[in-house]
Amino acid sequence: MLKQFVSLEIKAFFRSASFGKGMVLKIFMLLLALWMIFGLLVTGLALYPGLKQMFPDQDPFVVVNNVVFYWFLMDLFIRFFFQKLPVMAVKPLLLLPVKRRQVVNYVLGKSALSFFNFLHLFIVVPFGFMLVRSGHGLGAVIVWGFALLLLTLIVNFLNFIIESLSSKTELSYLPILVLVGGLFALNYFNIVSIDEVVASFLRAVSSNPLWLVVPLLILALVYAYNFRLLKEQLYLDHSLKTKVQQVEASTMAWTRHFGDTAPFIQMDLKLIWRNKRPRSSVFILVIGLLYGLFFYPNPTYANMPWFYAFIGIFVTGIFLINFGQFIPAWDSGYYKMLMAQNIKYEQYLRSKYVLMTASVIVLFVLSIPYVYFGWKILLAHFAAAVYNIGINTHVILFGGSFNRKKIDLNQRAAFNYQGTGAVQWIIGIPLMLLPLAIFGLFYAVANFQIACAVLIVLGLTGIVFHQKLMSLITEKYLESKYKMIDAFSQDS
Repeated sequence: MLKQFVSLEIKAFFRSASFGKGMVLKIFMLLLALWMIFGLLVTGLALYPGLKQMFPDQDPFVVVNNVVFYWFLMDLFIRFFFQKLPVMAVKPLLLLPVKRRQVVNYVLGKSALSFFNFLHLFIVVPFGFMLVRSGHGLGAVIVWGFALLLLTLIVNFLNFIIESLSSKTELSYLPILVLVGGLFALNYFNIVSIDEVVASFLRAVSSNPLWLVVPLLILALVYAYNFRLLKEQLYLDHSLKTKVQQVEASTMAWTRHFGDTAPFIQMDLKLIWRNKRPRSSVFILVIGLLYGLFFYPNPTYANMPWFYAFIGIFVTGIFLINFGQFIPAWDSGYYKMLMAQNIKYEQYLRSKYVLMTASVIVLFVLSIPYVYFGWKILLAHFAAAVYNIGINTHVILFGGSFNRKKIDLNQRAAFNYQGTGAVQWIIGIPLMLLPLAIFGLFYAVANFQIACAVLIVLGLTGIVFHQKLMSLITEKYLESKYKMIDAFSQDS
């Protein structure tokens, strides 16, 4: 049965709509992964001599154990946002004589082979090699590394439990914030010295391998709990609704002022409000709007005004980034029907532009109180808002023409990366890093005001040539129209 599952996975990979398309992006992501591995290996080799130089009176092995708690805390936090359970297309299997426990065990076993679970080894292995060279016992180092692997697997399965529980809440990112923040606070305020407990355990394991029984038992418990959760959901009728609520519809008459794009704007607003996944784009606005509070009150960033542009782009463009990067995948469920209507494609795209532009204006107005930290911040936010309207809206719309992944609107609300491909990662370069580079360059060559003026001029240029840019973008969408229809029609 395992051989059959692997065979199905391989066929699904090679027969999917996305295979063979965007090969340059796949190669880029592969090179990025190799570069990350290389960086971790170098870090692992330099870790021992570096710690020895920084802490000459302490054993680097002890120093590393003292920070392992923070490593796994960060690991859990990052996994929640980026790692999803590798679920197969299980519905067809439910019609066949395949035992559910075999399917569940395969899915969980596949998650254990995730790249995330072996990422730390690129640091641990070279660091362990340096430990052995410095006089530590080979057996003790191997047992210590195995204990770290077990802890990593525990974090892996714990992440899926948190995801499952958080998906039932509207603010599904809240449980992970409470858990990670609570553990950090307990340790930081010395209520419970969790870092010392973890460090003591790792030292005990390296001395006595019998302590490995503890993480093995914990791993078995979290695996069993995941097994039970998945098995309970493995039914054909699991997604059928059992609760019916009466919804008050709104005519949204105010949208009629937008002319022929009004029907599409109404459709987008209803889509956002009625579905879990896009509704998170609204709730995440609060986090984006408060993003500046992490930087502006900090004296460290008071002398880094070149960084204000990046914060301004994020604060005023959080909806543009979070919602816009999945255009037109939001409509993938009914994209064929939409394309069969007698509508102009440019009207459809213009409605997205209007919606994103309106969000930038509203967020800029709401961010005006940041002037309390200095007039430069308000000026940087204004320049970033103009740049978002004139440049980034068009960048987002152009990038959407390469989207080939379908989105299920009823999946867990916040930080769901279903439908995310290489396009969403690469588009961040012109979206966020390019304006930061432009602003930083002119700030270094001239001054802060000139750098802001450059962003404003670029944004106004994009606004002036909006019609021309929209025509070019529309042509690109029309060129990719049938490729997107074919891709959105498939489940993989």
